[in-house]
Amino acid sequence: MVRQHGLRGAAVSAVAVLGAMAMGGCSVDGRGADERPALGGVPGQTGRVEQAGRAAGGPVAEVRAAADALVAAGSARARTSMETAAGGTRVTIRGAGGYDFVRRTGRLTVVLPSDPAGADEHRPVTELMTPGALYMKNRGAGVPADKWVRVDTTTLADGNLVTGGATDPLAAAELLRGAREVTYAGDEEFEGAAVRHYRGEADIGQAAARMATSPARASMAAAAKGFARDTVPFDVYLDDEGRIRKVIHRFSFSHGGGTVAVTSTTVLHDFGTPVAVRLPERQDIYAGRIRG
Repeated sequence: MVRQHGLRGAAVSAVAVLGAMAMGGCSVDGRGADERPALGGVPGQTGRVEQAGRAAGGPVAEVRAAADALVAAGSARARTSMETAAGGTRVTIRGAGGYDFVRRTGRLTVVLPSDPAGADEHRPVTELMTPGALYMKNRGAGVPADKWVRVDTTTLADGNLVTGGATDPLAAAELLRGAREVTYAGDEEFEGAAVRHYRGEADIGQAAARMATSPARASMAAAAKGFARDTVPFDVYLDDEGRIRKVIHRFSFSHGGGTVAVTSTTVLHDFGTPVAVRLPERQDIYAGRIRG
């Protein structure tokens, strides 16, 4: 077990966000590639997803079905940003990579902001997202440069919705399974695609109850207990096939008598692009103490 510091107390430090592993303890262990085989991306299958939400169930049903539309798409490229705000200080962490929605695996390169003097003192962090686990390389102080850190996301108080400085793209979509009070904000254009803009709130506990995959469901269930509110305001932009092009979640944490706001944005594009994720071998996973 590695002692972790809370994200709640790290809102003014991007390094601490990645070093935090959320709000409390978490499990870091040495399991590796022997727990599942190497994973290679599968090109997405194109084809229209039936928009029952528009015709019968309205905006709520359409938004709740967004995760299924992504699975039907197969895979996509992704861009992420996560902004923390506390005490008038804002820090933004950005990421880019790809995600396989069928296998629930992804690879992102997360870039920390430079220090106040403008020097880029932090190496990009490579993140591998899998059901129930997050792997990170260039993780932080005390971790050898050639080693990975593995985190059991079912033990995280936030379910890995904010821990790594990026929200798992499929988790971001599956959070919308708990959508309620959804309103249609109009037709728009986003990066050359016609999209429908919806606003609403997602109930984290209801999202977990509607998920089928066990490790991912356990992570979401953990998140239902870890935030200041059990609902998360969102804006989502869906294309004509019901796929998410952009989704913004606004999380909040109680800290020191106040609230820390975390805004997570996920943008998806180039659907069907193959995504390959190979997990590190057991000997490449660091199980020692992490400093800071």
